[in-house]
Amino acid sequence: MNTTLISQAPSLPTVEATNKKKLSRKVIDAPTRVFHWLFAFCFLGAYLTAESESFRKVHATLGYTMAGLLVFRIVWGLVGPKHVRLSMLFRKLSGVSEWLKSFKKIRTLSLGDLSAITSINWKQGQNLLMAIAVAALLVMIIPVTLTGYATYNDWGWRWVQKIHESLGEFYLFIVLSHLAFIALLSVLRLKNIALPMITGKADGPGPDLIKQEHRFIAGLLFSSVLLWWLSQCF
Repeated sequence: MNTTLISQAPSLPTVEATNKKKLSRKVIDAPTRVFHWLFAFCFLGAYLTAESESFRKVHATLGYTMAGLLVFRIVWGLVGPKHVRLSMLFRKLSGVSEWLKSFKKIRTLSLGDLSAITSINWKQGQNLLMAIAVAALLVMIIPVTLTGYATYNDWGWRWVQKIHESLGEFYLFIVLSHLAFIALLSVLRLKNIALPMITGKADGPGPDLIKQEHRFIAGLLFSSVLLWWLSQCF
């Protein structure tokens, strides 16, 4: 009898530890995740086919898909859940000037005083950089698509083609900077901060940021893109 109790007792802390590890919260809905990965795939495909005449139509189709995805993101940013609203993005961007003002304290920083550095809201800075990258990636689709449309239809404006190519390279630079920043944060925080864009969940306790996954809308978005691609094959 005593032996049984002794053997079972050590298992209790293990169960509690396991439960803590399983704590997570929903932070990104399904439509936003589907949009993100479709957007990333389209840019990668469009960039890789940019110099090939054989894949010219593929390049144009992927570019137009990105424009269509931008329209979806704007609509979803107006009617979707609170955490994906464009107003949230603008609110983050509006804090840039205030955050930069906090660096003025560093001017009076002495070698033995690190209080000015620790007083800076680095979490806000992280959110600002992420917001700036997202805003830039979305806004730049407009000139990229317009110059691409002119180039694809051979309007004969050589300078438009040059602008389109330059915009594509600059877009790649923003994408790579975005990825590098995510990788750096993952290393510094010792966790994969890109994982929620795959699973929709973030590790740790706390309230869910989303109440519904909206899987139907995600499936509708994905199906619409597939149908558009199939229509371009014929």
